[in-house]
Amino acid sequence: MSAKKKNRLTLYIFIGMGLGLLIGALFPQAGTQLRPLSLIFIRLIKTIIAPLIFATIVVGIAGHSDLKAVGRMGGKALIYFEIVTTIALFLGLAFVNITKPGVGVVLHGGDISAIAAKPQKFADVLIHIFPQSFFQAAAEGDVLQVVVFSIIFALALSMVHGKKKAILDVCESLAETMFKFTSIIMRFAPIGVGAAIAVAVGSKGLSVLVNLGLLILTFYACAVSFVLLVFIPVMLIFKVPVRKFFSAVKEPALIAFSTTSSEAALPKAMQAMEGMGVPREIVAFILPTGYSFNLDGTSLYLSMASVFVAQAAGVHMTFGQQLVMVFTLMLTSKGVAGVPRACLVILAGTLASFNLPIEGVAILLGIDELVDMVRTTINVIGNCLASVVVARWEGKFIDDPPPLPEA
Repeated sequence: MSAKKKNRLTLYIFIGMGLGLLIGALFPQAGTQLRPLSLIFIRLIKTIIAPLIFATIVVGIAGHSDLKAVGRMGGKALIYFEIVTTIALFLGLAFVNITKPGVGVVLHGGDISAIAAKPQKFADVLIHIFPQSFFQAAAEGDVLQVVVFSIIFALALSMVHGKKKAILDVCESLAETMFKFTSIIMRFAPIGVGAAIAVAVGSKGLSVLVNLGLLILTFYACAVSFVLLVFIPVMLIFKVPVRKFFSAVKEPALIAFSTTSSEAALPKAMQAMEGMGVPREIVAFILPTGYSFNLDGTSLYLSMASVFVAQAAGVHMTFGQQLVMVFTLMLTSKGVAGVPRACLVILAGTLASFNLPIEGVAILLGIDELVDMVRTTINVIGNCLASVVVARWEGKFIDDPPPLPEA
C-alpha cells in the first residue's frame, strides 16, 4: 500500500472514530444499533488470522536453512517478553500504590456473569497451549494453539526431502493472498471502527468517564509512562527508528484502540512490521506468540486492578504480599489470551487465591471496555516493537526495505 493510501486510510479511520463518538454521545440508541457493523468488521478480520499465521510460520521455519537460528530467535523473544512484562507489572504496582484509587470505594455484590470462564490453574493453561484440532483452534480464534500447530507442522515439513517445495510454494501463495485479503478488508475499517466507538459510548454513556475515574486516569497515566520509560529506551538501545516505528504502528494501534481486539489488529500489524523492515519469518513468529506471552498492557492493568480491589475492600497488603501476587499474575497471565474476558478471568482467580472479594471484578467490569481500549493498544504496540527488537538482535532488520506491493 502506497504512503498516500496509508495516510488517507488513517485519516478515514480518525474520521470514523470521531463520527462514532458523536453518534454514541448524541444518539445513544442509534449508536448501540450500529453493533452489527462493528461485529462484521471484527469477524472478517478474524477469518484472516489462522491461515495467515499458518502460512507465514511454515514458510519462515520450513523455508529456513538453519533451524538452530529459529530456536535462538525464540529464546531471545521469550527473554525479552519476560523482562518487559515484569517491568509492566511492577510499574502498575507503583502507580496504584501512589494514587490509591480503591480507597473509599464501597464494594457491593454484583453481576459477574459476563465473565465467561473459570480461573485456570497452571496445568490447565499448559494443556490449553496444545491443540486437539487445528480446525477447532482456528474456528475458536485460539492464536497460541494455531502457532503451536504451525511450528510443529513446519518442523515436520523441514524434515521432508525433495517434496517440501510444493507445499512451501502453496504456503507462500496463501500468505500473499491473505495479505491482499487484509488490504480489501481494511477498506471497511473506518466504518467498523466508527461503529465500535458508537456502540461503546452509546451503551456506556459519557458518564462512564466519571465512574471510577481515578482508576481509569491512573491506568492511562501508567500506560503513557510505560511508553516513555520502557518502549522509548528500548528503541534507543536497539537503534529502532522511533518516528518510523510509530508511523508504521499507528493504524494497527487505532484498530486495537477502537475495537479492543488484538486479533483485529494482528494482520495489519504483521503487514506494517514487514513493510518497516522486519523479515517475514520474524514477524510471523514473534507477533502471534507475543499475543500470549507479551501482554504489556494487560500486565500493567492486572497489578493495578488487583491492588485496587484490596484497597476497596480495606485489606492492607504488605509489599511482600503484593510481590507474591504480582508473580502469581505473571504466571497465570500466560497463554490465556483466547479466553473470553481473559484479563478479568485471571484477575478473578488471583483475587480468590489471596482471599480478596470477588465482587471487585463486578465493579471493574463496568469500566472494562474503556480500560481495554488502551490496554489492547499497548499490547499491540509492544508486540510490534518486540518483532523489531528481535530482528535487530538477530542482525536481520532491513533499514531501507523495498515497498510492499500495492493491493
